[in-house]
Amino acid sequence: MNRTRFGELEVLARTPPGTEPRATPLLFIHGAYTGAWCWEEHFLPWFARAGYAAYAVSLSGHGASRSGRPLDEWCMDDYVADVAEVVAALPAPPVLIGHSMGGMVIQKYLERATVPGAVLLCSVPPQGLMGAALGLMFNKPGLLADLNSLLDGGPVSMGSLREALFHQPIAEATLMRYYRMCQPESRRAIWDMSFFNLPLPLAMHRPPMLVLGAEHDHLVPPAQVLMTAATYGERAEIIPGIGHGVMLERDWEIVAERIGLWLESYPA
Repeated sequence: MNRTRFGELEVLARTPPGTEPRATPLLFIHGAYTGAWCWEEHFLPWFARAGYAAYAVSLSGHGASRSGRPLDEWCMDDYVADVAEVVAALPAPPVLIGHSMGGMVIQKYLERATVPGAVLLCSVPPQGLMGAALGLMFNKPGLLADLNSLLDGGPVSMGSLREALFHQPIAEATLMRYYRMCQPESRRAIWDMSFFNLPLPLAMHRPPMLVLGAEHDHLVPPAQVLMTAATYGERAEIIPGIGHGVMLERDWEIVAERIGLWLESYPA
């Protein structure tokens, strides 16, 4: 792994061992409460072995990226600007791959620029967070309360982290390691994703797009993923047997392979 900086942004990078990478790099964008580290666990090495130069950015206020102002002041437009900053520094325009909030960042980025392709993984839909939040309120009120606590920088139970991200078994030591790397999220960014800065589909560039969801996702349920795909005229695929944290689940490689197969269908 190469841990580098693009200006004030932390970027983790993997390149194919012993060979030139494919012409089109990949840029991974994390969701709320996490950072670039979630891609380094499995996806960055896997895609590097598949021949890609694979990068993951920690958005402002996350990981080791710039944090010169209070977290709650960072907004969706700031996160989009982060992506634009990294894209400009890459050797070629990348395919963007975003998880959860990262998928929303991609949708907003496509209002200003285009890319060779985009992958939305359990993405916040263009209609925003409110539908998913209402579902949690009725079906998982304890989980919603703990997510709100994390938003405030308060304690969150290990059980809630497991319920939020995982459907498959996970070792306690691994879960604890992820717990320690999670962090609060910007309230302003959450409000942007709820009401104030939703994507404008009619204003967006429309590159080739893959829309994936998870069967047992409590945060962005399959119905929300289907809504995203319908908005963009795509067909959603729901991966069976996994939860929201698709890049960290035991069967993460099923998701990586599906993305890899899709990438092979384009000159990436």
